[in-house]
Amino acid sequence: MFGIVRPCRHRLGESLKTQWMAHLCGLCLALRKDHGQFARVVTNYDGLLISVLTEAQAVEESGRRRTAGPCPLRGMRTASVAQGEGARLAAAVSLVLASAKVRDHVADEDGLLARRPVALAARRVATNWSRAGARTGSDIGFDTAVLVDAVDRQIGVEALAGPGTPLLTVTEPTETATAAAFAHTAILAGRPGNTAPLAEAGRLFGRLAHLLDAVEDRETDSASGAWNPLTATGTSLPEARRLADDAVHGIRLALREAEFTDSKLAHQLLVHELRRSVDRAFGAPSCGHTSEDVTAAFGPPQPGGPYTPQGPQTPQNPHGGSPFGGSPFGGEPPRPGKRGLWAGCAVAIGLCCTCKVCCADEYEGPWSRQKREGWCRGGDCDGGCCEACSCCECGECCSCCDCGL
Repeated sequence: MFGIVRPCRHRLGESLKTQWMAHLCGLCLALRKDHGQFARVVTNYDGLLISVLTEAQAVEESGRRRTAGPCPLRGMRTASVAQGEGARLAAAVSLVLASAKVRDHVADEDGLLARRPVALAARRVATNWSRAGARTGSDIGFDTAVLVDAVDRQIGVEALAGPGTPLLTVTEPTETATAAAFAHTAILAGRPGNTAPLAEAGRLFGRLAHLLDAVEDRETDSASGAWNPLTATGTSLPEARRLADDAVHGIRLALREAEFTDSKLAHQLLVHELRRSVDRAFGAPSCGHTSEDVTAAFGPPQPGGPYTPQGPQTPQNPHGGSPFGGSPFGGEPPRPGKRGLWAGCAVAIGLCCTCKVCCADEYEGPWSRQKREGWCRGGDCDGGCCEACSCCECGECCSCCDCGL
């Protein structure tokens, strides 16, 4: 899985979470059906946006879902999944772009791809994916040549870029590719009037994806000597942030110009979650829970850590338990001790970042190790985790916004 739009399930709520999973599984199964099991490895979070946009515009509701069989990634449960031309377009785009990504890594001789036999195998896979994506695209009226051309032009643009080159010159090929994919969703959904605004939304999404990828890889690329658009063009982080914020704002305005049957999930992903993706890439807080919320859930960390002696201590062997290696007289086995200050802080951050504090039915307190209930009991927040809406100025939980979230 990869992509810049990685929604936290506690923010989606039960209904939107179910829809999001339907599109994710639909993309995965469309890849398997048309291109075989191995093609499923290119399933990605951004690719499913194509399927989401197609369904959001669709007038006819029949035939948009089917019941899929048990899958290990769903805990061997069946599920209602998206199907149809939107999922197939998402699959075609994912295959072609994944093919380009593999070829790029081969050209850079990254990791194992520096070895000739591995590189040859990778090139063969990339070629097969590109052809498979082109076949599927042709079946639904989408010419993937625009994607291939954008990838090829990207190489030339990067070769010519240097200090003073506008950063948007470097992002242009990506913008063109995503604009074409977004615009074609309007054709598939039977809403040709949406072509122009969705092309604009796609162009800005491509810009944003390129920018955030550059920001996240900046330090790694610098250490390895790899090419990075920010470093190559001399673009500062504040300027990159300004461009990213402008792109998010432009996407919101473009979506307002389009006509949708049900825009809730598309709005959540392309307005709210994109803003959080920008915050995450630039190191700003993106979770809606404040430090007061965390303290209320976990309790304050104990000064000096929980291992501060509170009286006579029982000698311990290196493996824990009593010095005799456990509880030889049938007593209760020793419980794990409390965590220290810094270890507890690290666990608390992990719990927040993975949203277990919100979504898990039960989790272990980071310092005390006591069992606690998740705030949302499995993700049904009922408004408890809501943040101020980013598309209006009211500061409320989207109650005055037309998104209905």
